[in-house]
Amino acid sequence: MDESRNDEIKPGQDSVLGAEPPALRLNQTRTGIKPKAMPDPEADLTDPNLYFNRELSHLQFNVRVLEQALDEAHPLLNRLMFLLIFSSNMDEFFEIRVAGLKNQLALGDETTGADGRPPRSVLNEISHIAHEQVQRQYRVLNEHLIPQLEQQGLRFRRRSDWTKAQRDWVANYFATEIMPVISPIGLDPSHPFPRLVNKSLNFIVELEGKDAFGREGGMAILPAPRSLPRVIALPDELCEKGFTEYVFLSSMIHAHAEEVFPGMSVRGCYQFRLTRNADLSVDPDDVSDLASALRGELLSRRYGSGVRLEVADNCPEGLVDFLIKQFQLEESDLYRVSGPVNLTRMMSVLGDVDRPELLYRSFTPGNTKALNKRDSVLQAMADGDILLHHPFQSFNPVEELLREAARDPDVLAIKQTLYRTGADSPIVNALVEAAGNGKEVTVVIELRARFDEADNLALASRLQEAGAIVIYGVMAYKTHAKMMHIVRRERGELRHYAHLGTGNYHSKTAKLYTDYSLLTANPVLCADVHKVFQQLSGMGRARHIEKLLHAPFTLHDRLVEMIDREAAFARKGKRAHLIIKCNSLTEPKLIQALYRASQAGVECDLIIRGMCCLRPGLPGISESIRVRSIIGRFLEHTRVFHFHNDGKPETWCSSADFMARNMFHRVETCFPLLDKKLAARVRKDLETYLVDNCQSWLLQGDGTYVKQTPGDAAPISAQETLLYAYAARA
Repeated sequence: MDESRNDEIKPGQDSVLGAEPPALRLNQTRTGIKPKAMPDPEADLTDPNLYFNRELSHLQFNVRVLEQALDEAHPLLNRLMFLLIFSSNMDEFFEIRVAGLKNQLALGDETTGADGRPPRSVLNEISHIAHEQVQRQYRVLNEHLIPQLEQQGLRFRRRSDWTKAQRDWVANYFATEIMPVISPIGLDPSHPFPRLVNKSLNFIVELEGKDAFGREGGMAILPAPRSLPRVIALPDELCEKGFTEYVFLSSMIHAHAEEVFPGMSVRGCYQFRLTRNADLSVDPDDVSDLASALRGELLSRRYGSGVRLEVADNCPEGLVDFLIKQFQLEESDLYRVSGPVNLTRMMSVLGDVDRPELLYRSFTPGNTKALNKRDSVLQAMADGDILLHHPFQSFNPVEELLREAARDPDVLAIKQTLYRTGADSPIVNALVEAAGNGKEVTVVIELRARFDEADNLALASRLQEAGAIVIYGVMAYKTHAKMMHIVRRERGELRHYAHLGTGNYHSKTAKLYTDYSLLTANPVLCADVHKVFQQLSGMGRARHIEKLLHAPFTLHDRLVEMIDREAAFARKGKRAHLIIKCNSLTEPKLIQALYRASQAGVECDLIIRGMCCLRPGLPGISESIRVRSIIGRFLEHTRVFHFHNDGKPETWCSSADFMARNMFHRVETCFPLLDKKLAARVRKDLETYLVDNCQSWLLQGDGTYVKQTPGDAAPISAQETLLYAYAARA
């Protein structure tokens, strides 16, 4: 591969990729900031030409993830991981985003977003981009990663390359592990086409001859057993010296398909995979019991309408046409792939391989001096606010706070929100222990956290059995806020403690996602948290909240006000600057406020990991807006909003993104960093992201994302810098 190539992928309004086959590398040309144009006072900030399409922007983020598989700055197994994450992301994109657009078309709904593009146009472009990027993904896997893994002693054995000893072992594995659990389904009038589970691995088989009942051969469907791994390690004694070798379950089934149909001839066996609509729809006006309604919906998710068909690229046209018609799909929904149709299941290899030199070097998350000075997290919080930056700093203090509260005889009550966690997590274990110890434990569980519904139903049952009060939040609003509230009796009075975060109470993701945690005993903040919990569990009008911003009530309007405040300072000739860091920027009124700020002369630095519908760099509109996306070892997840505010800076952390759903359809919190030292520290963190020239992608006005490179300057990786600054010294 020629690493000097500068082939471009240009996701513009009408076409993202040209007619040529997609290049493996994206554009890495550096760009500078253009001189400012005069603001256009007559500009209509609702003009659709000022907005990128949300779904196409989302898809472009997935493309940036795929690009990491080619970035040799990442260790080899991490590059494989990025390629597999791309597969997982694309699965969800089709299950939710593409499925939603298809539903919209089916209902004849031509509603458009701020960009004004009709759903059919968006679907057509999604199909165009997705086909080229999936083709590119398999080229990266087959031509780059698999050969490079083999050079490192990790080999994926093709059927044609099996040794006799390996063939014998596979035959025995098939007979003992696969054959007893496999269920072939012949297709005839008494055996109609089966309902296949969403994203399951299946084979369509062409047969010749007669079966035991005298039926002429035709076609059969062979679902791969879901209980079996998709990638199987060969025994060491069967591997070439110095190699760890794997075979795919699909290869084993291909090799022994005739044994499943004894006495018949298998003319062809081809793998395929159907992706279905997996979005849950629960009508709040039609549900008396949310938990029961969700249990029913979870069953239907496995069998929603088809949205994408992946087939082996050697599958004959006749069989492909049969499958397309069977699933009521269009030709544009077909994806021919050169390899396994279910790449995400290769993730098991990453956990199986003991090759630390092929992965990012492990590290020990750091801690703060405030926590190191005290034996008790509660005591440390009483001394002053504590801010943790995960995963560079440990998530353990948050878990330890809850464990300590569960066992402290002076703690009377604990309240907690849970959005994504596990039924067996340390957080849940501590809440169960607290309830068992007689504390008043109230947990607000969001059952509708997408793809975590089943886990949340399980943990709700576990907490209820332990004696905790479990609340499912407000029916029409997802509870997305990350809050913990602890009430403790101290010297005859009640004292309050709180945790507020930008991320979920999930031990595993706390090691992979960047997030902030604020541990505070500030009376005003704690009183605000208490009021939000009361609002969630009880009924009544919205209560006055002193410091927190609270969706769906005050957050959106106050953010618009703070952006407009910077614009007002700029119009007076004063320095004006804001930094917004979040996962997505799609809400039109917030985008319009940023456009107004840019027109007034505010320097706007936006760090938006994923979707961004704002168009930067437009003369007279968004000339002073810079948008960058950071893609690296950790998933950027912090939501931080910083405003210069005429020399009296304000820094806020939040559970909310700049999206309509967060502002108007979810319960969210946004909390100020009142301690000036902590606020200054976060501002320094943000500035580190703004000078990243290794993992930063700069959004252009035409929708292109340009990878920033150091050039002659010193390389700066924000994540590596923060890891060095905060993680424990080895």
